[in-house]
Order: sequence, then C-alpha cells, then structure tokens
Amino acid sequence: MGLLGATSANMLEMIGVGPFITIPILLAKMNGPQAILGWVLGALVALCDGMVWAELGAAMPGTGGPLRYLSEAYGPEGLGRLMSFLFIWQTIFLAPLSIASGAIGFSQYARFFSPHMGWWQEKGIAMAVCLLITFMLYRDIRAVERLSVGMWIVVLATVGWITIAGLWNLDTRRLLDFPPAALAPSRAFFFGLGGATLIAMYDYGGYNNVCFFAGEVREPDKVIPRSIIWSVVAVVYLSMNLGIIGVVPWREAIRSTSIVSDFIRRLYGLRWAQVATVLVLWTTLASLFAVLLGYSRVPYAAAVEGRFFAAFGRLHPSRNFPSFSVLFIGISSALTCLMTLDVVINALIVIQVVVQFMAQILAVTLIRRNRPDIARPYRMALYPATSVVAFMGWLYVLIASGLPFILAGLGLLLFGTMIYLLRARRVAEWPFA
Repeated sequence: MGLLGATSANMLEMIGVGPFITIPILLAKMNGPQAILGWVLGALVALCDGMVWAELGAAMPGTGGPLRYLSEAYGPEGLGRLMSFLFIWQTIFLAPLSIASGAIGFSQYARFFSPHMGWWQEKGIAMAVCLLITFMLYRDIRAVERLSVGMWIVVLATVGWITIAGLWNLDTRRLLDFPPAALAPSRAFFFGLGGATLIAMYDYGGYNNVCFFAGEVREPDKVIPRSIIWSVVAVVYLSMNLGIIGVVPWREAIRSTSIVSDFIRRLYGLRWAQVATVLVLWTTLASLFAVLLGYSRVPYAAAVEGRFFAAFGRLHPSRNFPSFSVLFIGISSALTCLMTLDVVINALIVIQVVVQFMAQILAVTLIRRNRPDIARPYRMALYPATSVVAFMGWLYVLIASGLPFILAGLGLLLFGTMIYLLRARRVAEWPFA
C-alpha cells in the first residue's frame, strides 16, 4: 500500500460505526452534553499517542507492529520476548472484541428498518457481518487496497453530509443545556469524564492500523508517520458530534439506538433517514473490513518468527495472505457478538491499556536511550511531554473504567504470563534459556 491506501485503512477503522453508536453511551457517562469534554480530551491523547506509534512504526517497519517494538525495546533475548508474547496474547482477545463492537452497532442500526426485531435476529445480523468481512478479506493485499480506497470515499461523503447538516442546523441552547452542577469538581465528575474519554478513545481508535500491516507498505519510513498524523488531524468527530447534539436534545439522544437516523429524520424526514441509515451501515462494514485487515497480520507475523502457534503462520497458497489468521479472528468475532455492546467496548479499551499502550509509550524512551543502533527517521514533536500526556491519558482512562474491568485486564495479563512461562520452559527461551 501507498500513502493513500494506508491513510484510508486508518480512517476506515476510525470513522466506523463508533461515533454513530456511542453518542448515547457517552452522554450517559456524564448525564448531559458536558460529555463533549471527553471527546476533546480524547483528541489530545489520540494525537500524542499517534506520535508514539509514528516514531516506532517508522523506526521498525514490519508486519505485526508492536510485536517488534516491544521486543526490541525491552530486549529481544530477554524481557522483550515476554512483552511481545503478551501483545500477541491480548490481540487474540482484542481483535474479536473490536470487530464485534462494530458488528453489534451495525445490527442496532439495522433495527431502524425493522423496529420489532428480536434479540436473536439482531445477534444473527451481527454474526453474519463478521463472516461477510472475513470473506471480503480472503484475498491479496492489492485487491484489499482497491476495496479500502473505494469504501473510504463513501465514508468521507457520509461523514461530510452529517457534519454539514448538523452544523448548519445547530442550536447552541441544546449544546449548553447542562444539568445543575454539571461542571462542579467532584468524584462523579472525575469518573464520568474518564468514562466519556474511554468511549472517545474507542471512537478515535484506528489511527495506528497501518502499523499492523507495515510489511506490506511502500516507503514505510515516510508513509507510516504521515498516514497516522493525517488520520488523527483529519478526524471530524468533534464537529460531527456537536452538530448531532445541537439538533437532537440530549435527553432524547441518550435513549436512541440509531442516533444518526433519528438526527436526519428530525431534519429531513423518514426517507432521508433511511438513506442515512444505509450509509451508516456501509461505513460500519468498511470500518470492520479495515480492523480485520490490521489485526489478522499480528499473530501471523509472530508465528512466522516462531513466537506463536504455527497455524497462524499459514499463507494462502496462491494469494499470499495469512488465511488461517483471517479465518480464526473472523469466526471468533462472530461468536463474540453474543456479548452486550457496553461490556465489549470497556473490555476492549482496558485490555489494550493494561497489556500494550502504556508499555509501548515507555518503549519509545527505552529505544531512544538504549538502542542507538535503531534509526528513527521520524521523531515525535515536544518529546518527552508528548509521551507523558499519552501515558497519563491512558492511565486516567484505566482508573475510570471501573474495578471489575481492571481486574479482568490484570487477570488476562497474569494468565498470558503463565502461558508464556510454560511455553518458554518447553522451548528453552528466556528466562529458561
């Protein structure tokens, strides 16, 4: 892929169903439009974290992304082996959660056409979407790039229409309709803002997608950082969400399961709301396509290097793509659709923070200090302040996520460590070498 294909793959994952399904959830976190602060804080964290990914991706371009970054930063023959294994371990759980969240959102919007749809029908649609994108990705990377760019154009047109319509009809009284003491410093405000930021980070997620298939990117030292930064800067979540909340009163929006459809119906009527719903469904499908593209390359890269189960290293005999990895993650995602949306999103973010994001931010400093042999064609601006903002932002999101999710994330981390140690002892790797 070149710059256009890489940027489109990033933005397809970012501008997926996330902002279209999470507005009600985010409003509920702070019980009012002051939840917009979560999007603002999330944008700052995403930009700083994006620079972390850009520096690491440009320095160590290769399929698998963090698999390589964590290994080199913490020692490829020492602790780095455990860190890279834990990243692959969390990906096996993380990828199905990420894809399932979008597929569940797809089925919720499909309910707009069939309001009396039952629970099993909704779950069946979500599972079918996962299987469809698995079929779409069962092909070589050049065909994938053409599909990616084509879907991206429709996605940008959809977001542009929604954003312009919202800002044109925006009523600032609805944006400022805060409940009493909404901005008063308190424990509820602290955890509410943290929960809103968690949802915002879910919406922003995807700017790093190119790092997962960097081995299939042309001129990665230039394309990777540019595609990441352009993706973060180009995101129009804030203006789009401001427009929607400025049209649909937040007390009504908080109960909606298809907020964009309700927004367009309020402005232009039922027929145009149906058109908007179809476009949202297309956007969702395109986003899930990009997510599975990135995640399917991670266990494949690890298996090729002998760091994960060998089955994931299988390539399609004629089309040269990781066929087993695509099928495994696609089918696992379909089964994960049986969970509820809020649980899926919280588990998704917490697992990433506990196992990967915070360790990866530290990896930038370790590589700068201990690995002068690694060339860094891109260097993040305002270092180390950029890293500190990203680290503290993720820490805040983790604390505000709630004790059950934190314990679940730590449990997954400990279980993965045990699996690694058992495997390391069997093959005589660190710390048993």
